[in-house]
Amino acid sequence: MRPISRFTFVVVIAAALVGCTSTSGARNEASAATNTPVNVVYHVNEGNAQALNALRNIRNHLNADPTAKIVVVTHAGGINFLLDGAKDSNGAPFDATVQELKAKGVDFRVCRFTLERNKIDPAKVIPEVTLVPSGVAEVSRLQFREGYSYLKP
Repeated sequence: MRPISRFTFVVVIAAALVGCTSTSGARNEASAATNTPVNVVYHVNEGNAQALNALRNIRNHLNADPTAKIVVVTHAGGINFLLDGAKDSNGAPFDATVQELKAKGVDFRVCRFTLERNKIDPAKVIPEVTLVPSGVAEVSRLQFREGYSYLKP
């Protein structure tokens, strides 16, 4: 093994120090990022059983991270729990849970295409909900344009 020159040694040490500085900078950025709310889209399209799981997951999510920004996007069979008078398998109305979560900042969105295809009057959707043109387009928009993480219960 041949000895390294003083110049090479200085370059290696400088590179190591730059690496340490950039690593600690990354740690500082990660720490700063923890102060930024997490944005999550919950995708519900399979009916009331999935909706019940989603609502439970969202409650748990908010208990663990009350600053999370959560949007629930529904289409196909996933819209049913957001229709007036909808009840879970135990006969409990969904609207009370939706109202509770809405008060905590959760946003609920229903696919207008699903309503039209199933000939459901938009007036049957509970008032806490926003209609969007397409549920799948809304999920992809939130992910791509707004950086939301995707969860499907």
